[in-house]
Parts: sequence; structure tokens; C-alpha cells
Amino acid sequence: MISVKNVSLSYGKRVLFDEVNLNFTKGNCYGVIGANGAGKSTFLKILSGEIEPNKGSVEITPGERMSVLSQNHFGFDDVTVLNAVMMGNKKLWEIALERDTIYAKADFTEEDGMRAGELEAEYGEMGGYTAESDAASMLSDLGVKEDLHGSLMGDISGNLKVRVLLAQAIFGNPDILLLDEPTNDLDVETIGWLENFLADYENIVIVVSHDRHFLDAICTHVADVDRAKIQIFTGNYSFWYESSQLIARQVADKNKKMEDKRKDLLDFIARFSANASKSKQATSRKKALDKLVIEDIQPSNRKYPGIIFKQQREVGNQILNVEKLEKKADGGKLFSDVSFSVNKGDKIAFLSREHVALTTFFQVINGEVKADGGKYEWGTTVTTAYLPNDNSQYFQNNLNLMDWLRQFVPPHITADVDEAFLRGFLGKMLFSGDEIMKKTSVLSGGEKVRCMISRMMLQDPNVLVLDEPTNHLDLESIQSFNESMINYKGIVLFTTHDHTFMQSVANRIIELTPKGIIDRLMTFDEYLADERVKALRAEMYS
Repeated sequence: MISVKNVSLSYGKRVLFDEVNLNFTKGNCYGVIGANGAGKSTFLKILSGEIEPNKGSVEITPGERMSVLSQNHFGFDDVTVLNAVMMGNKKLWEIALERDTIYAKADFTEEDGMRAGELEAEYGEMGGYTAESDAASMLSDLGVKEDLHGSLMGDISGNLKVRVLLAQAIFGNPDILLLDEPTNDLDVETIGWLENFLADYENIVIVVSHDRHFLDAICTHVADVDRAKIQIFTGNYSFWYESSQLIARQVADKNKKMEDKRKDLLDFIARFSANASKSKQATSRKKALDKLVIEDIQPSNRKYPGIIFKQQREVGNQILNVEKLEKKADGGKLFSDVSFSVNKGDKIAFLSREHVALTTFFQVINGEVKADGGKYEWGTTVTTAYLPNDNSQYFQNNLNLMDWLRQFVPPHITADVDEAFLRGFLGKMLFSGDEIMKKTSVLSGGEKVRCMISRMMLQDPNVLVLDEPTNHLDLESIQSFNESMINYKGIVLFTTHDHTFMQSVANRIIELTPKGIIDRLMTFDEYLADERVKALRAEMYS
């Protein structure tokens, strides 16, 4: 168990945590959520001992081992991949080193023999004799091929390092596992493996993630960081969000009877329990929900941006035709023989094993990069709004937010727009009061994306092109953006690593491969489960 007692932390006048008291218990997985800058990652560092709080303490049950997902991608560059994983169990690794040092001695004594025997016994009890094969198996499950296990960490790619460090963190069944954004740079299949692994995990897991599908799959509880406090709620992210929204609506309805409120909540909890997706996790969550006191559910204090896209006009019959589009890179073809037409009602999710292929494709159809072959043509009725993966070109001039947004007022809106008009669009994205006078040079990554969304809403587009729209956004903004795309009546062409966003928005999937495309009219989950698609994908990437 981990006990957090009266923990407070401040930097100057900025108070991150004030008298936080929590207990994390065995068998539960806690998803730490909160707005960008609320202190989620800092809280994990306090738990691990990397940061000392100004006041209070963190106590761990004696004898329990904590493991932390390393964020230092260069800290093990002179170590082999396999050894880097085994170093995750520090005590086991130290025993192995001491044992090997003794055996390597030229003047091996009787005392050395006694010590070596003690170490061998301890090594065996800790599972040391299967440790190497266990580490190798875990690496393979995470997509690190066996021929790389003997390579130095410094010689493998950055996205593979992420997987090795993840294997290092979970190796040896630690009693407490701290994970900060563990799904970054992982593909869908690897995330699925990690979801199943953690859903079956019987010790304490505390995880920070912006991936709602991942949080829903693994979490029994949500730890909400808000206003310098942390509250723990039973259930996963979707349960926390839906129940808090339900309570908020009920609070707003002053005439609703208390008994009706209670019945609605009980019905909601029953539906949630029945629909949980992971068997072991569902059982654990059901037990927790059975103990849940209705009064424990509270409305969220969070502010959600108002992301509302309106179409100036509906698209005509011709929207986008793409014929034999091709783009090469130094390592070969990013994509080739890309041919398709966009139809009315389409919300298309684009996939590829090479994300640079997706970004380049969007740059091509938005006229920023020239294709090496083929052509594309937009319909005359189309008005696009593009959210690029890299938005730096839009923030070259150090303007305040009001003047920055004024640059993008489209021709169909009168040129002499007043301050109230622009404030409305910025306010929807939670820039209020004096914040609209902030300079673009001091904006965070998430704030820049919110500015870009304000710019896009101004265009009244009927086609949206979105390259990783959830990057840099907090969960509140992601949730709002997701719901906006579900309700949007126009065309959406997008790519994202957010499973929930992909599944809930897309009605069509197009995968770009070096040998052409796979184009299916189905949801993302249906695409992943389709056996014919699996076979075709294997062929296209072979």
C-alpha cells in the first residue's frame, strides 16, 4: 500500500498540492487525470521519491518494490536491450552482478563459496533462472524483435527504446508500478497487449495517460487532480466523466426529486457494470461499484471548451478525388497508388505504420507538399480547415491572441470584426479576460492547438482535415473535440493515436501502405478484428 499524508508542494506563489491525503491499495489501478499543468507527472515523481514535497510524506509498506517508467531515453545507451530490461528488477540485477563478480575471482575462497551459495539461493527464489527468458518474451510481446535483444540501447530507434523502457518498468512483477504516458509511440497492437497485461495485474498500478480507451480498459479508480487537491473516485474514466456530467445536470435541475436522482445513478452504475469489457477488470470494478456510496459521486469542476463547427454551406457531390497519388522518401515509398473518392457523410480515419506517411499525405492534399506522382482534386463547393501536426508556421509573429486570430477572419465574414466577435471564438477555447492579450511566444503546446481550433471554427468549413488532433490537449479538450466531431455534419479526414476518438468518429478506414491502400466502410474496431483485413495488411507490408 502507498499512503500519502498531508503532502503539500508549491513553487513560489504557485501551489500545486495542498494537504493531499490518499491511500492506494493492492489490486487496484488508478488513472491520474487533470488539466495540463495540474501536476499529474509531478505527483508521480513525489510518489517515487524523485521530488521531495514541502510538507507531508509518502509511506510504502515495508518490503514492497516500486518500479517507475523511465523518461530518460538515453540513460541506458551503453547497455544491451535485454540487460536494460533485467535492470528493472534492481535487487535481482545487483544479486546477479555480485554473484558473477565472485565467480570471476582468481583467488576464490571458501568464504566466497558460502556467499555465492547464499546469492544463488536468493537469485532462485526471485525467479532469476528464468529472468532472461522472461525478459526476452516480454520484449517480443512489446514488438522488439529477438535479433535486437543483444544490441546496445544507443543503437536502436527512439520508438523501440520506449518499448524497452516499458518492459523494464513492468519486469519482475513490482508491487507498485508508476507509469507516465506509457502508450506514447506504441502501435495499436502493442497498446492492446499492455491493456491486457495491466488488466490482469494484481498489484498497485498508478498511471497518467491522455488515452481514454486505455484508461477505460485498465482503471478501477480515477485520481482527479484539481485545485491543488486529489480525489479518488471509483470506476474508470468514462464512468467518472459520465457520472459527474449526470450529477451536474441534476444539480442544475432544481426541481428534480432526490429519489429520482438516486434511481438514475443506480441505473447508470448497473449499465456501466454490465458493459465493462475486461473480465478480470470488470470483476474488480464491479466489486468496487457495489461498495460505492451514491453521495460519493460529485459533479466535475472542470471547464470543457466549446468546440462547435458550423458549415457555411453543405458540400456538393464532388468532394475530393485522389488518383494514383505517390510520395517517396529516402528510405523508399511512403505511399503509392493511392486512389479513392470522398463521399457525402464520410468521416474517414487514415492509418499507416509510418506516421510520416500520414502527415505527408495530409500536407500533399492541403497543397503544402508536392506529390511525386498522381493527382488530387477538391470539389468547387469545398471549404477546408486543416489542423496540422506541426503548427509552428502559424506562430512566427509574436502577436497577442486577439491580433493573431484576426489574421484568419475569412472573406465571407465582414473584414471589420469587433473585439466581442473574436473574444467569442477565443472564449469557447477557454481564453478569457486578460488571457486574450497573451503573446503567442509564451503559449504551451496545448494552448497553441486550442488557438488553431479557434482559427478553424472561424472558417465555417464543410471539410475538416485533422492530423493528430488530440496531441498536446488535456482530457477535457479531447473529450469536447471528440464529441464535436461525432456531431459535426460535414466531412472529416483525420488520423489519430486516440483509440476512442478513432472508433467513435470514423465510419470508414483507409490505410496507406507502400503497395497501395486498404479502404473499408466500417468502424475502427471492426477493421482491427476483420480477419480478411489482417491478411491483406500482412501482404501489403511484406
